[in-house]
Amino acid sequence: MPATVVPLPANSASETIDFLRRMASMVSGRNGEMLLRAAALIESLTHRAMTAERLYHAQQEENTRNAKLREVANRASDGLLRQLDALRGQLAEAAAQAAAERDAFAAERAEFEAERTRFEVERGKLLGLMQHAESHITGITAELATLKASVDAFNETAVTVPIEVLRLARAQFDHLSAGFAEKGDVISQTMSEIGGFALEQALTAKLSA
Repeated sequence: MPATVVPLPANSASETIDFLRRMASMVSGRNGEMLLRAAALIESLTHRAMTAERLYHAQQEENTRNAKLREVANRASDGLLRQLDALRGQLAEAAAQAAAERDAFAAERAEFEAERTRFEVERGKLLGLMQHAESHITGITAELATLKASVDAFNETAVTVPIEVLRLARAQFDHLSAGFAEKGDVISQTMSEIGGFALEQALTAKLSA
């Protein structure tokens, strides 16, 4: 437990010292020396007490200052801790949002890659169909030329055919073409249309004649 410092009266020590020194001047021998020593000791103790009192008050002021600074530091520390907690929350939220966006982007990219793969597959199929169709068109064109030549040769040597028979045959080719179209048989459909076109030309020529 710290000692309690009691301030000394302003004039009591000096008055006592003066009194002892006056007494020493009036007393000779050992008693006078003892009085002088007592006065010097009191004076020394007085100075030491005053110094201790000043130091005590300075220490009290320093402690008060330190307490205020500690209080300010504690408040600042609490504020910084609150800010740190808020920043941690914001960081966690931002990290969660970034992770969600990254997952969404990854899903979109995977969907895009799958769509591109499907597109490439469909593109390959379409290219194959186009090449196949071009090949068949070339063949059909050649067959059409051959058929036209045959029709021309046939027309030169053909006998007269009734118009109703030509119309019936034309309707039969239309029926066959529609049936092949429903089945997706492009080649047979094209050949049926060519046959129908040839009959249509013959029918038109016959009607014109």
